[in-house]
This record gives sequence, C-alpha cells and structure tokens, in this order.
Amino acid sequence: MISHAALNASLNGLSAIFLACGYAAIRSGKRDVHKTFMISACSASALFLISYVTYHLRAGKVVMFQGQGWIRPVYFTILISHTLMAMVIVPMIIITLSRALRERFDRHRAIARWTYPLWMYVSITGVIVYLMLYRIFVPKTKFLTTEGTEEHRGKDGGGETENRCLRDSRR
Repeated sequence: MISHAALNASLNGLSAIFLACGYAAIRSGKRDVHKTFMISACSASALFLISYVTYHLRAGKVVMFQGQGWIRPVYFTILISHTLMAMVIVPMIIITLSRALRERFDRHRAIARWTYPLWMYVSITGVIVYLMLYRIFVPKTKFLTTEGTEEHRGKDGGGETENRCLRDSRR
C-alpha cells in the first residue's frame, strides 16, 4: 500500500507533469488542450492540499530530517522556500484560473507568467522534499518483531522488510 507521504508526492509530481504539458500545449497554440491540462494540474494540486492538510490534522506527528552535515542547510533551504512559495501560489493559481475561465486572456497571461514557474517550483520541490525526507535520509524507526525483540529499520520504514521478516518467522 502506498504511504500518505508517497501519495502526496505523487500528486505533486502529477501536477508538475500536467503543468509542463499545459505549457507546451499553449506554446503550440492548442488552447483547449492547454485548458484541459491546467484544470488537471489544479485538480491534482487541490487533491494534494486536501490530502496534506487532512493527514497533518489527523496524524499530529512530524518526521524529523535525518541528514547530517552540508545536506541539512540544503534541505532546509528547499523546505522553507517550498513552504513560502506554496502559501503564495494558492491565491495566484485561483486568480490565474478565474481570469482564464472568464476569458480575460490578457490579464490571465500577465499573471500566468509568474504563476507557472512558481507553481512548477512548488510541485517539483514537493517531490524533492519527500525524496530527501522519506527515501534518501530515512529515519530509523524502532519496531517490535513477532518475537518481542526490538529492531531498527531504515529505508523502507518496515514495509517490505517487515513483510519479509514476518514471512521468514513463519517458516
């Protein structure tokens, strides 16, 4: 089963793909294709936002970044810029989309020049933050095995390792 964090990263990645396709479509003069991709990007981003907020309201836990040395300031620079841009981009997306839907294309184009790169940045850095936090610098977690002993797990957070341990213990 996919983790909540992986789902959120996938929605961010999907949004970035839709954004790139929408940009390519409008540059090729395919307005209807552009519209479809951009509405899809909005939908993916809205689903991400709902999923993210729901998870953090319910989970009440924070995963601490485990990287050490020079990577810590890199990670926190990406995280802080991602978070600040994410707050700025939501109203910009709404304004950009509403201007397009009202066919105010001159005003839409004026703000879209800013919205697109910022939205793309937020979508891509969302995936990067996920990879750094959950896949590259994975926190070691304590688990109790079926024998009641403590075990530390890394990379997969217990997923496949746990399944393998349980399969092996049943033999």
